[in-house]
Amino acid sequence: MSASEKASPDVTFDPEREIDPGRALVPAVLKLNERRVDEGFWPKIRRVAAKVPFAKEALSVWYCAKDDDTPLAAKGMMLAALAYFVLPIDAVPDFIAGLGYTDDAAVFTALMAIVGRNLKPKHKLAAKRDIEKLRAE
Repeated sequence: MSASEKASPDVTFDPEREIDPGRALVPAVLKLNERRVDEGFWPKIRRVAAKVPFAKEALSVWYCAKDDDTPLAAKGMMLAALAYFVLPIDAVPDFIAGLGYTDDAAVFTALMAIVGRNLKPKHKLAAKRDIEKLRAE
């Protein structure tokens, strides 16, 4: 196979484009996802903590993704899932009553099956503490 026939990964990205999970570990995409999560996670979780049944899991994943001891591959997948959660436009728009967060829940369910073993008791405890505070507001 010649060099011109070899497929090379597309490392360009557009912040407005849908996230491709297969590119979650490309350094530029990892950095973009981290920025999206840093800017959007807490405002979104505050708004929806009482509405979505997987809010505690999302918080656990956030704590795990921010932990320096979490392996980079797991962190990349977690940041991709969290970035998907905070994006205003996704497969099923969040404003659709009863259905809006089903795609986000599916993403978190799949994520937990793949990298859930990286969640430590301290991540789950911090998430439990925060979700109780948020739901009391």
